[in-house]
Amino acid sequence: MPQPPAPEPAAGPAPAARFRLLLVPGVVPASWVRTWRERVADVPLDLVQAAAADATQALVADEADAALLRLPVDRDVLSAIPLYEETTVVVLPKDHLLTALDEVSPADLTDETLLTPADDVLGWADPPGEPSLLPTPATTEEAVALVASGVGLLVVPQSLARLHHRRDLTYRPLTGAPTSRAALAWLATRDGDPLLEELIGIVRGRTVNSSRGRGRAEAPAEPAPARGQRKAAGTGQRGARPGRPGTSRTQPGRGARGRRGR
Repeated sequence: MPQPPAPEPAAGPAPAARFRLLLVPGVVPASWVRTWRERVADVPLDLVQAAAADATQALVADEADAALLRLPVDRDVLSAIPLYEETTVVVLPKDHLLTALDEVSPADLTDETLLTPADDVLGWADPPGEPSLLPTPATTEEAVALVASGVGLLVVPQSLARLHHRRDLTYRPLTGAPTSRAALAWLATRDGDPLLEELIGIVRGRTVNSSRGRGRAEAPAEPAPARGQRKAAGTGQRGARPGRPGTSRTQPGRGARGRRGR
């Protein structure tokens, strides 16, 4: 006798939504991450790391939903909101003569050898000083190691100097040099996505009530006062006149005299 077909297993719950935020080296979004986790607690925020040169391709390949990166970006592919301008610094050994200055100018670098790594994000077209005769460092991290060996100096955004900090190196602000600008970017085809709107509101400093994303709709309603607390929550008396808290329609003393006269 043929056996009846086995019942198909019940479909499980749909996977929970997640939002993937890509970070390029040096970008630290701690306060925005904290706000997201407070405001959109039902959607985990995953942080994805990528090299600056790979950020756009990662978004195109759907490896992230949005990115905190540095401008410029291809506006035909990505939408972007500029966020803040980074301070440019020069990284140098702690015993270098330029550490005597509070800030450095391009003229102070005329006699120095400047290293430019392959992943440079500043694009200084005509930097001062002498170019290095060594092969181009592949990464900023490698360039920092060369500075520590005494073969040259390095100009980078301050965030990258902090990321690759070494005890034998320091940095000074550099005036008159190109700067980099951080931005929030995403695929232009995803404009209007509710979770993206939530993140945009967070990085722009919107409150939960002014957000265009999901936070406003999901904010818990303020509970109504308990029955026994209603008097204390309002005027404290029934029939109080609007705009005059705590004042009843009967003037003090009049009701008492009326009762005595009965």
